[in-house]
Amino acid sequence: MQVIPVSIEETLSKSYLEYSMSVIVGRALPDVRDGLKPVHRRILYAMHKMGITAGSAYKKSARIVGDVIGKYHPHGDSAVYEALVRMAQPFSMRMPLIDGQGNFGSIDGDNAAAMRYTEARLTKIAEELLKDIDKDTVDFIPNYDGTEREPVVLPARFPNLLVNGSSGIAVGMATNIPPHNLEELIDALIYMIDNKDATLEDILQFVKGPDFPTGGTIFGKSGIIEAYKTGRGSIKIRAKHHIEHKGNKEVIVIDELPFQVNKAKLIEKISDLVKDKVVEGISEVRDESDREGIRVVIELKKDAMSEIILNNLYKHTQMQVSFGINMLGIYDKQPKLFNLFELLDIFIKHRKTVVIRRTIYELEEAKKRAHILEGLLIALANIDEVVEIIKKSNDTKEAKENLINRFELTDVQAQAILDMRLARLTSLEVEKLENEYKELMEKIEYLNSILKDENILNGVIKDELLEIKKKYPTPRLTNIEEDYDAIDIEDLIPNEEMVVTITHRGYVKRVPLKAYERQNRGGKGKKALTIYEDDFIEDFYVANSHDTLMIITDRGQLHWLKVYRIPEGSRTSKGKAIVNLINLDKDEKIQTIIKTEDFDESKSLAFFTKNGIVKRTNLSEFKNIRSTGVRAITIDEGDELVTAKIVEPGDKELFIVTKKGMAIRFPVDTVREMGRTARGVTGIRFKIEGDEVVGALALQDENQEILTLSEKGFGKRTEANLYRLTNRGGKGVIAMKLTNKTGDLVGVVATEKDHDLMVLTSSGKMIRVSIDSISKTGKNTQGVRVVKLDDGDKVVSLAKTPSEKEEEGTLFDDEE
Repeated sequence: MQVIPVSIEETLSKSYLEYSMSVIVGRALPDVRDGLKPVHRRILYAMHKMGITAGSAYKKSARIVGDVIGKYHPHGDSAVYEALVRMAQPFSMRMPLIDGQGNFGSIDGDNAAAMRYTEARLTKIAEELLKDIDKDTVDFIPNYDGTEREPVVLPARFPNLLVNGSSGIAVGMATNIPPHNLEELIDALIYMIDNKDATLEDILQFVKGPDFPTGGTIFGKSGIIEAYKTGRGSIKIRAKHHIEHKGNKEVIVIDELPFQVNKAKLIEKISDLVKDKVVEGISEVRDESDREGIRVVIELKKDAMSEIILNNLYKHTQMQVSFGINMLGIYDKQPKLFNLFELLDIFIKHRKTVVIRRTIYELEEAKKRAHILEGLLIALANIDEVVEIIKKSNDTKEAKENLINRFELTDVQAQAILDMRLARLTSLEVEKLENEYKELMEKIEYLNSILKDENILNGVIKDELLEIKKKYPTPRLTNIEEDYDAIDIEDLIPNEEMVVTITHRGYVKRVPLKAYERQNRGGKGKKALTIYEDDFIEDFYVANSHDTLMIITDRGQLHWLKVYRIPEGSRTSKGKAIVNLINLDKDEKIQTIIKTEDFDESKSLAFFTKNGIVKRTNLSEFKNIRSTGVRAITIDEGDELVTAKIVEPGDKELFIVTKKGMAIRFPVDTVREMGRTARGVTGIRFKIEGDEVVGALALQDENQEILTLSEKGFGKRTEANLYRLTNRGGKGVIAMKLTNKTGDLVGVVATEKDHDLMVLTSSGKMIRVSIDSISKTGKNTQGVRVVKLDDGDKVVSLAKTPSEKEEEGTLFDDEE
């Protein structure tokens, strides 16, 4: 015995490479021409050979599987049956290729019945994949034992890879191609055939995006376009729902699920979230689905809001999923990543090859038949002589030779004459043969034209595609909506002054500033919102449409929101739940909102907490925000953020006021810039027990006027230089003389020329007053009545806004 030394590294590498290529090419990835993996192709071909077509009787699945593994697929029967089952599931395939009878599984994840219990046959559209396979349209190769022959690819009259999609994991690579709409793909293919210079951008007017068999809604087109351009992308799919009402409670009804989501597991997950109190406000979840479709009913508690519940369900369950598109397939025996245009172009090339090969086959068959007819017609024209020759011949062989010699026939023609029945001698039969010959010559001419003229060839392909479109109408099931976070429409939005209001229960809206006309000092105000049960406006901001709102929560997270992305409402409308606009965690509460036009690194963001901590961070550190926000400040236990202010390059001082009427003014540079996660330093120490910070400012100079306002509507203007400049961390000086008549201090704004004061009360009223109408006094005074309040009402917030151009004194009642 001869021993040959080999390198184990080389042997393992070579063996593994051969194995991996076998898996990639022969098992896990689809051929981009017919969109099928070998096992699917073998199942369809075996059923075609067995005659189990759409018009035939169903046959036992076990019989089909046995034929497949016995002739074409030398693998386990369970793998073949699972592949057959998937091709029969309407929730897995956009256009099912198998018509199953029996239990073929469900969207709840139930397994199919054993193959001995189920029956199957091809669907009509599956026959379109196999059509013309017997006309030498595709190559055949020997099967695994050389006793049968199987097709390398199917003729495929429609782009099955894109229609039904494909998924598979090979060695070192994977594919995940979503299903698409057949009609859209055919429209795109016809456009490409008609326009040789067509581009991907051109065909996107036809192919809107994936079209899943389970429907759902795709949010955002950017992922779709990225996948169509590069072959890779990610899309967000949401369940479709509608809202019903049961008494005074809302009911969420899920009508469609994202692709490949298990309904039973989804319902179980929702129930677990309710039980663990991750999602609150749901009283009952039940499945009312039937043969007509999906109906998952989520009943809410009396005070629960469907928008907030839905947002939490999207966040914590598979009511919203991401689908990673990876359009990898086999072409020319090689795995490759394809974009949409390439896949459609390859399909057109495949169809051209199939049609050309079919045309050549049909042309040869037509020529053979014409040749025979020519011989028959010669014989019929000389029938008496032909009969005499045959009668005088000793045997068939001699008769054939005599006919060939006499009429200059070929062997085939002579044999056809000998095989001709006497019935063909009637005048009617002669006429039929003449007509058949004439039609054959016309057909031969037409077939030759297909091979010679590419325009005629393209016309044939287009006609066949249009025939498929007509035979199999497929309305789109999946909606595609613009992702609210992905649309870049700023240039289309007019840059207007807006009042942004946020309610205690988290509803936000924007209203044009002009909706709030100015009133006399002491006016009672105009309703800013219709109050719903225990809800009220907690804060408001005046900003331009193009401004960015930096939303900071009690956990120190900072989120972004463009003002124009906030839904516009009327003065009295409810608004939209802010949890649907930014990604907040459970129980995370918005603490303050700051507007900015840019994120210039010459600016900084100063944070002020209830316990007197101040911190400054460069504004540029917040210009790139993740969907979950970024850490803006670390807050001590028991403390909370009160406000934050942008410090401009010209700002020299920081000014802090407290609830008990104290204030401190100190230089900005005594608070150095820190990182996002820093805690900060002491800004003010409290002189009175129970005191806390209620407001803060960044000041440009000591002559700037400061307006303070108390909870019972008293306010005054005071120059900043009247508040002594001290060191950071002091106890401050008196900012406003407070009494039972004034109540505690609510907040502070820096006044500007030609500006108005906007005041919000706890009952939801908003009052606009000219700042010039508010008296200017010293720091140790109580000021004048700015707002006339009803009993029990109090000021909760204030802000300044540019003055109106209208005449002062327009007064509105608080009634609508």
